[in-house]
Amino acid sequence: MLRISALCCVFAWSTVFAALAGDGGKSKVDRDITYSESGGERTKLDVYAPGEGENHPVVVWVHGGGWRRGNKSLVGEKPRGFNDQGYVLVCVNYRLPPGATYKEEAEDVARAVRWVRDHAKEHGGDPNRIALGGHSAGAHLAALVATDGRYLEKAGMKLADLSGVILLDGAAYDVPRQIEQARLPALRSLYVNAFTEDEAAQRDASPVSHVAKGKGIPPFLILHVARRFDSREQANELAAKLRDAGARARVVAAEGKTHATINRELGKPGDAPTREVFAFLKDSFEGAGAK
Repeated sequence: MLRISALCCVFAWSTVFAALAGDGGKSKVDRDITYSESGGERTKLDVYAPGEGENHPVVVWVHGGGWRRGNKSLVGEKPRGFNDQGYVLVCVNYRLPPGATYKEEAEDVARAVRWVRDHAKEHGGDPNRIALGGHSAGAHLAALVATDGRYLEKAGMKLADLSGVILLDGAAYDVPRQIEQARLPALRSLYVNAFTEDEAAQRDASPVSHVAKGKGIPPFLILHVARRFDSREQANELAAKLRDAGARARVVAAEGKTHATINRELGKPGDAPTREVFAFLKDSFEGAGAK
């Protein structure tokens, strides 16, 4: 009973901090907007926009949670940090098991991107400048949507409609390799539960399997915790595949970070990964408004 109470307190305070981060400064916040009728509460999004101006570039953010949990409200420092730099930040929920697989999750992410393109101007955003990013499982989903064109095509878009992709400490860009090299049974189970034991299905779930020349794949910034072996190996493999296909890809090792802090502190002033992200976005959005 004590453990449950403690967990509830942690979640409550996380929600409070998330709200404070989003509501500070001059931001305009619109929460729980439905972007698809397929998933009830799980297919809603929150928009954090600068208080003034229009045609701001937009960043769509996908939360982590092992493809089984997580919530758009746990945003940490992101809303204030991104808004202060002139970006609209859109944080999305997506359907979760047992009613959804990673495929439905990726479909939801693509639908959210389509909603952003259709409604960006209503929130001061530029529909021609949209970047996609995510942490952990969200990084995998963002990478999959940005390399396997079927998801955006189903939503009526194409890979080239994305201006850039930001991946934060993901480790499932090559799913079969991750499962084969998993050092702990619990870690292996995490990936098997999400992607099954079937190797063909695992390959289809792997962003590296869908990288190819001539697809219009956008630029990638791939960050990983410096001391985390699997995330580093997966990041470098994906980047190499992207470069071989003619796409731009940069890998950044985040020193002194954990899997939690690299996400929680993104957007914080003075944060090294944040500087990398904002430099990447500035470069990626340069000239994109002319599309």
